[in-house]
Amino acid sequence: MTRRNLLQGLAVACALPLVATAQPYDTARVVSIGGATTEIVYALGEADRLVARDSTSAYPAEALDLPDIGYMRALAAEGVLSVEPTLILTEPGAGPPETISVLQAASVPMVVVPAPYSADGIIAKITAIGDALGVPDKAQVLADDVRAALDDVAAQVASDETAPKRVLFVLSTQGGRIMASGTNTAADGIIAMAGGINAIDQFEGYRQLTAEAISVAAPDVVLMMDREGDHSASAEALFAMPEIATTPAAQSGALVKMDGLLLLGFGPRTPQAAQALHDVLQGQG
Repeated sequence: MTRRNLLQGLAVACALPLVATAQPYDTARVVSIGGATTEIVYALGEADRLVARDSTSAYPAEALDLPDIGYMRALAAEGVLSVEPTLILTEPGAGPPETISVLQAASVPMVVVPAPYSADGIIAKITAIGDALGVPDKAQVLADDVRAALDDVAAQVASDETAPKRVLFVLSTQGGRIMASGTNTAADGIIAMAGGINAIDQFEGYRQLTAEAISVAAPDVVLMMDREGDHSASAEALFAMPEIATTPAAQSGALVKMDGLLLLGFGPRTPQAAQALHDVLQGQG
């Protein structure tokens, strides 16, 4: 790889996603950053190339045996370089920028895989990683399987006879404040894929919601990640919050919790996540 191409690739790593193309990377020692990226490497049967992963890479369980270089948005260059990577596979958003700059100076090739929150986005991830690892045929097989499963869920959604549920994805209730998803997020993507309607469409990303905004949103269902700590809440505690208490979701006690990486990863298991959420939404009154 020429110096010009390397610098172009690393510059993109700090800004927009780069779709990988088949190149003669040295894939003997690969660092994977991003839960879905790591899942795809395993699904391709190429895990023996991995020498480290970030803390969001918690599936499959075997990945936890790899050295952990830290959270993908708070990486230390020393930690990444300590495992002597020959290639870094990462999802957009890895950083901070100063860490990327050090990796640039160390001339470690980096491939930033695409990450749109859609069925096409998942296929693009698989293709990009397969190309980077030099196994495009394996990637095609996996992509075809995932596409078929996604198409099956989409067909079920299209045939639903009940009105779609309005879903509020709550990221956190820390400090008694509701942090929820607007559009252009993984939560927004999976809600649509499962046949629901995102109850919040006035902004992109995640924001704290006012009581008025939640009342106007009138969610039928609240969706959260199944986790512990300050960011979580029991159904009793959630629906007792004044902002939530008057919503249709609170009146029916409709709270759905799912594993965060499964729900929001947009990787090979997304068809299962969409199917599970679809089934729950269809089961709501």
